[in-house]
Amino acid sequence: MKEKDTGLLLSKYIAPGSKIELEAIDRVLQEDGSYQRKKFDSKVVDVIDEDRLEILMPMEQTKLVLLPVNGEYDIHFFTTKGLFQCLIRVVNRYKNGNLYLLEIELISNLQKYQRREYYRYSCMLPLSYRLLTNAERIAVDQKRNVLFDELPMTESQIVDISGGGMRFVTKDACEVNDLIYTDYALANGKRFHHVAKILAIKPLENSSKDAKYECRCQFVDILNGEREMIIRYIFEEERKKRKRET
Repeated sequence: MKEKDTGLLLSKYIAPGSKIELEAIDRVLQEDGSYQRKKFDSKVVDVIDEDRLEILMPMEQTKLVLLPVNGEYDIHFFTTKGLFQCLIRVVNRYKNGNLYLLEIELISNLQKYQRREYYRYSCMLPLSYRLLTNAERIAVDQKRNVLFDELPMTESQIVDISGGGMRFVTKDACEVNDLIYTDYALANGKRFHHVAKILAIKPLENSSKDAKYECRCQFVDILNGEREMIIRYIFEEERKKRKRET
């Protein structure tokens, strides 16, 4: 068997019994106005080959969740060798004895997941952004100091953030590989200005006048100290959330 491009060998790291978390790619508009991605817990039943797995159909309370065939999900594997992540597609669902099962296939490389830096914190934070000018983009590409012009910005909303980047919803379409200048503040008041690269964009199913697209971007010029501040903020907010729930 061959490794999947530059990814990790599936059968070397994932085994029957490994706990998993499936997270829907698409966000759904909630009653509070936020856009959230549904998450489902499950478990690996069998490693079929280097691209396919058999998993238990997830349950919500006492009901089976019939994930649609051809549905795509972000999956996290919790194993004794660490946390791993990739994208998968549901290719079949069926019953075997008393078990309700899903067959899934990997559609991206299996990678070690760096939880600390890339843990995504769901939030609702205002974001202002704009495309870089040609001169600014050249300066960023050449790793020179950039004096950013005061130009009109697009108002949008961050829906999750990590030490490595963010997702936001916007009324304007971006293009993959666009470089944007961002201006936002965390709930603790700390303000940041970063250049970020657009990695993915998709139309929202339940769009509104101010939120027609979801964009995923990666910070390209963030200082280590700033990254640490974002990670620390995420941990503090998660800690507050856990205290409220207990």
